[in-house]
Amino acid sequence: MESFEYAIKKDVRNNSIVRELDEARQRDQWTWIGAAGLLVLVLLFSVWQRAVMRGSGSEIGAMQRQLAVEEEEGRHLLLDLEGLRSPRRIEEFATEQLHMVQPALEDSIVIERVQPADPPAHSVVAWR
Repeated sequence: MESFEYAIKKDVRNNSIVRELDEARQRDQWTWIGAAGLLVLVLLFSVWQRAVMRGSGSEIGAMQRQLAVEEEEGRHLLLDLEGLRSPRRIEEFATEQLHMVQPALEDSIVIERVQPADPPAHSVVAWR
């Protein structure tokens, strides 16, 4: 049988005991919290960089597709321009829509270009 003294539960009150803070433990705790925070910041920065790079990559792809479309449209416009510059098309436009007529041979006047006279062999130049 157990002794009577151990069978009774003793009620010990420790209200008057004040725990002192362990400064070394707190310092270690803040060091680990700072290191973990720094690691989280580095990871967030890395994820942000990758997201920006992927976004830029998709923008570059969209711009390249738009450039291809614009280049194709430019080629079509150059072909249209060459078609509009053709003498046959200009003549058709002038005769059909502007109601112009080709002049007859007797209505045409040919102006000959006059060759300028050669300067004299010895020129007199005024000196100041």
